[in-house]
Amino acid sequence: MGLCSARTFCLTNCVIQLIFTSIRQVFDFLGFMWGPILANFFQIIFAIFGFFGVYQYRPKYIIVYSVWCIFWCSWNVFVACFYLNLFGLDKDSDVLNLGTGSVSWWEVNGPGCRPHYHNNQTLVELAPWRPVRPDQVTDCLVLYHHLEVAQALLHTVMASTGLVSSVYVGWSLLHEDDSFDFMGGIESKGPQHVALQPQYVQYASVPSHSDSLSTLTRGLQRKIFSSSTLAKNTPAS
Repeated sequence: MGLCSARTFCLTNCVIQLIFTSIRQVFDFLGFMWGPILANFFQIIFAIFGFFGVYQYRPKYIIVYSVWCIFWCSWNVFVACFYLNLFGLDKDSDVLNLGTGSVSWWEVNGPGCRPHYHNNQTLVELAPWRPVRPDQVTDCLVLYHHLEVAQALLHTVMASTGLVSSVYVGWSLLHEDDSFDFMGGIESKGPQHVALQPQYVQYASVPSHSDSLSTLTRGLQRKIFSSSTLAKNTPAS
């Protein structure tokens, strides 16, 4: 894979990450899931870092994005394990909502879901960020925790792809910087990395019209003077 194709692939992956993370952020806001909201916020920032670094050939920005991809992969694996109740985690705990008691927006609003509330629950007034949870949800085509797991795995794949592509692009840029010949040559550098050599230009003043006339007058005077001198010195026949 050449640098140009890898760079284009990495830029495309960053754009896709921004789109899907923004969509995920909307649904996490609707469910008041404050832990994922903070994680998505940082993901958007570092995805912009990665896009800018790859687009502007900045290896340091690319390295920062690559390190964040490792954390983002780990976070999404944790979210998937949380909703699958793996390794002692419980999806009904307050780990992701940071103690607010809120739950995923997909629990009630999933495809085909029909929530059922007790009469006394609908009369309870809670804070806006802690909506009333239904007593039972039926007829769901896909359960909410399965949707959250699928979403987390999708972001894990995109983060892994971004990690591999960004490491390759960053390594290629650093390798090109090391191969630069400071004596005036370039080894395998793209046109965007070509160092400009100084050009020395000597400027001469352009004579004005009056200067040209005076120079011409002095030349004519010299010719007339030399002609008259030659006529005087020539003996008459």
